[in-house]
Amino acid sequence: MPKPLIGVTTYLDPARWGVWEMPAALLPEAYPRLVRAAGGVAAMLPPDGPSAAADLVARLDGLVIAGGADVDPARYGAERDPRTGPPARERDAWELALIEAALATGTPLLGICRGMQLLNVARGGTLVQHLDGHVDGVGVPGLHKVEPVPGTLYASLVPETADVPTYHHQAVESLGDGLMASAHAVDGTVEAVELPGPAWALGVQWHPEMGTDLRVMEGLVRATSSADGPPPGGTDRPTAVGSAA
Repeated sequence: MPKPLIGVTTYLDPARWGVWEMPAALLPEAYPRLVRAAGGVAAMLPPDGPSAAADLVARLDGLVIAGGADVDPARYGAERDPRTGPPARERDAWELALIEAALATGTPLLGICRGMQLLNVARGGTLVQHLDGHVDGVGVPGLHKVEPVPGTLYASLVPETADVPTYHHQAVESLGDGLMASAHAVDGTVEAVELPGPAWALGVQWHPEMGTDLRVMEGLVRATSSADGPPPGGTDRPTAVGSAA
């Protein structure tokens, strides 16, 4: 049986390699490595016209909205805070269209960091544009504990308090329509959101691709074929993907 095809969105930034310097669709290798370790096959999804999103999602078994630039505050009706990063408007438009297509079709969806924030914005929620304590330094992920909310999808995947790799300075402020918080940091920051219902839709504020726990990604991969049954290796322990670069 073919492995599930998991689409992962990409950055769109200037890059240099060899003798070349030009715009490039970029994705840290840790993302496809995590997808492979969880039992899927990763496909990069560089920004495209929003009208192409529905046809593309129809070809996927699952969708990951990756981390990256701050969401444009105009998307949730806010004035830009001076500490908010430069907008990535092409990514915003493309990834919001992908999220809408996935939710419309019930395609399993995982939002990571920026991806969780976009899921919230797609449902009409708002974001805190700056908070401290979730980054150890420029380019240095932090590590902190998140507590699952009992009875949620996330808690069914990771039932215990877990240490997670984190790198963000924005977070959910008001929850979008239908979303519920499914994990919190010690300081009360919403660290996971989900959309209850038959579709599998989860967002996590941290970066599982930077850690060693496969369970969230395994949940996505497993949801592409069945909502039931134990994950590979069982649910009572984390599994390892190796160190992320």
